[in-house]
Amino acid sequence: MRRQYRGEGIDVGALPPTPFPLFTAWLAEVAAAELPEPNAMVVATATPDGQPSTRTVLLKEFDERGFVFYTNYGSRKGAELAANPAVSLLFPWHALARQVVVTGSAERVSRETTAEYFRSRPRGSRIGAWASEQSAAVSGREQLEKRYAEAEAGFAAIDDIPVPEFWGGFRVRPDAVEFWQGRENRMHDRLLYLREGDEGSRWRVERLSP
Repeated sequence: MRRQYRGEGIDVGALPPTPFPLFTAWLAEVAAAELPEPNAMVVATATPDGQPSTRTVLLKEFDERGFVFYTNYGSRKGAELAANPAVSLLFPWHALARQVVVTGSAERVSRETTAEYFRSRPRGSRIGAWASEQSAAVSGREQLEKRYAEAEAGFAAIDDIPVPEFWGGFRVRPDAVEFWQGRENRMHDRLLYLREGDEGSRWRVERLSP
């Protein structure tokens, strides 16, 4: 169950001064390759005493301020980030023998940013946000469908469904971003951007052993 990676490698001499242009280029290549869910990422959170949990969510936007995803704030990840903002993101682009790992801290985006994104979602997804008490135990599928039907009926006459107070975005401000490219004989390229300088305004790059 092993395969030989034959990626072209990362041109260190052409690395940009921050990780974001390279991430943009890699994400564009993944999308061009028509891989399913190119913006899917694994989000790892932990309780204050260090118990970890992971799940896959979709990256919705990013810029030099960080990487944004949306969730129910009462969900497990929402509760864990409220108590411990340390977070890690993993983009597993296996088909291209690439992955990107982001580590940093999460903070809530503004309600204006959340509302703007919420309005862009399909109507059914907006209703689903109201209907689901994310991560809470339920008695069965029937209970979920009943809650959705009740929410759907409640918003039947409302075109502009409001964003729930318990739902919104997190922005992950990266302190480190690692680019991993599979290479032949397991001699992979691993280039790690580390934030440094006054107010974290600069980045330095380290090569890691595979």
